[in-house]
Amino acid sequence: VMGGFMQPQGHVQVVMNTVDFHLNPQAALDSPRWQWTKGKTILVEPGFPQHIAQALARKGHDIQIALDPSMFGRGQIIWRDPGSGVLCGGTESRADGSVAAW
Repeated sequence: VMGGFMQPQGHVQVVMNTVDFHLNPQAALDSPRWQWTKGKTILVEPGFPQHIAQALARKGHDIQIALDPSMFGRGQIIWRDPGSGVLCGGTESRADGSVAAW
């Protein structure tokens, strides 16, 4: 996941989606993201789960909905199944790209 200061935050979120939530590459990339900007300010995408945003606000965070999806990084993933060697890919819905096989 590239995107300047969003890069490490995006990496953590995509890895968590993969390891903790068992999402496939495309779903891991498509999941709504958050971005810490400073202090207690957190930007979230419009599709971010409302109950989580509200819980963070109750804990004192300033939750702001960002309308520009380009602020949340862009990435691609290719996995190789260790048993079969089959490749599975995903590409960022926030930018143009595609997964192709040959």
